[in-house]
Amino acid sequence: MSDSKPLNWSPKPGVGMTVTRRPDGGMNLVFTDTSEATVQAWHDFALEHLLGSDRLKRNLYDLRAVKNISEKAVRTAVEVNSDPSARNIRLAVVVGSAEAAKAVRDIAALALPETSAAVKIFSDLGEAEAWLSRPLDQMP
Repeated sequence: MSDSKPLNWSPKPGVGMTVTRRPDGGMNLVFTDTSEATVQAWHDFALEHLLGSDRLKRNLYDLRAVKNISEKAVRTAVEVNSDPSARNIRLAVVVGSAEAAKAVRDIAALALPETSAAVKIFSDLGEAEAWLSRPLDQMP
């Protein structure tokens, strides 16, 4: 997509997150941990990308390698998901454990409903991609 916002991402030592641009203009974020360094890097990156967001983006968060999502990560995600620009995001979250799925549900429940992203949790990457690729009028 030629009019995509620049990604402005480069890997950093000690940060358990990688980011790539999706063909539809959204982002794929893969997490390996929710350490303090990772949560801070994600927070800063997410807020930068929300700034000026004015149209729908489809993002995929792959948390399959994360077994436990820290309380700080939950609080930070609630803060970011409560930003008014988050309402422009359709977010598929792929988890590898029941604990991670619960944490994601907690985040969705605690964020301000009028501003938060549309979040759906998956245990299968293929199902998440299929949901994200659905036409917008077919997305719940």
